Amino acid sequence: MNQPRIEELSNNSPRSHRFLVIGAGFSGAVTARQLAEELPCTIDVIDTRDHIAGNCHTSRDETSGVMVHHYGPHIFNTNSRRVWDYVNRFGVMRPFINRVKAVTSDGVFPLPINLLTINLFFQKTFSPTEAREFVAKLGDPSISEPANFEEQALKMLGRELYEAFFYGYTKKQWGCEPRELPAAVLKRLPVRFNYDDNYYDKEYQGIPENGYSDIVQGILDHPAIKVHLQTRFDPSELASPKYDHYFYTGPIDAFFQYSEGRLGYRTIEFEKIDAEGDYQGAAVLNYPDPAIPWTRMHEHKHFTPWESHERTVVFREFSKETGPLDTPYYPKRLAADKRLLAKYRSLAEALTNVSFLGRLATYRYMDMETVIGEALDFSERFLLAARSGTTPPVFPNDEIS
Repeated sequence: MNQPRIEELSNNSPRSHRFLVIGAGFSGAVTARQLAEELPCTIDVIDTRDHIAGNCHTSRDETSGVMVHHYGPHIFNTNSRRVWDYVNRFGVMRPFINRVKAVTSDGVFPLPINLLTINLFFQKTFSPTEAREFVAKLGDPSISEPANFEEQALKMLGRELYEAFFYGYTKKQWGCEPRELPAAVLKRLPVRFNYDDNYYDKEYQGIPENGYSDIVQGILDHPAIKVHLQTRFDPSELASPKYDHYFYTGPIDAFFQYSEGRLGYRTIEFEKIDAEGDYQGAAVLNYPDPAIPWTRMHEHKHFTPWESHERTVVFREFSKETGPLDTPYYPKRLAADKRLLAKYRSLAEALTNVSFLGRLATYRYMDMETVIGEALDFSERFLLAARSGTTPPVFPNDEIS
């Protein structure tokens, strides 16, 4: 459906426009900042939580002084110099390499699977070429075109590596058999035939010196922006709008009050452990064994190796299905979810003054760097429409898949 054009405005416009951004995470904060710097406007940013930065929220633990990632570990990694420069504009990023270990019944192994993992697991001393040839023979030759996660794993790695490192973890993480998940989920995970145990392969990697909430606070620190926490948005307001345009970053099904049904999400519960000294010797340990109920454990003092703390804070992480009162984390994006998403996108595209952006509003799993880059691109598109009086974008992405 074609939308009406928005009123043309520019830096010389005599009227200051009013915008409402729903959600104070990276999507909402970056969008608000871009509009505030480029247009004559006032912007209210609201969030139902009592803090900014969404699931990237960090703060100091009162007992230990450790900087805690309250919603699970977040390691910034990107190949985009534009995005890297943007976050460094609002805070100091310190170098950090995420070196994950998998705790199994056969021992502790580095992830992602690399030459050391292969040699330790099979008790070999392969060279890179030998390891590549060995793993190629492990793959199931009967699978020509993998139709799901499990088939992709069996084709790439064979049954032993799949069951040791992926089957149990994936089943716990997603709450379903891996064969119910698309093959693309595993394609994102690398297998290396050298001793590189850096979990990411991006050019720029780090963690903000003063935490992610400090970065988001810097982004929101503009005279045109006012932040209102513990404030809920009521979509019925659109019948008599108080703002010229709304930018929604929450769950898209919640915006429409679940009129078409609920989209599937996984959520996370945490069990906190306070201790002395060094509890596990690493920032992140994965637990792929299906007999162990948690998926991983993270010790937050190891995310700031430039700091020193006598006490420590550790979290066990449990994945579960998202209930009505839970915080959604990971979009499941099964076939039924995508059909439901298509209905919600049609409803959204019929609105005249609302844009949907971010992980929850577009129902996609995205890393921080993708969220920031997409918010920057989306803001540019909106500004172009605003200055020319043309149709504003509803979504930052055009496809559901």
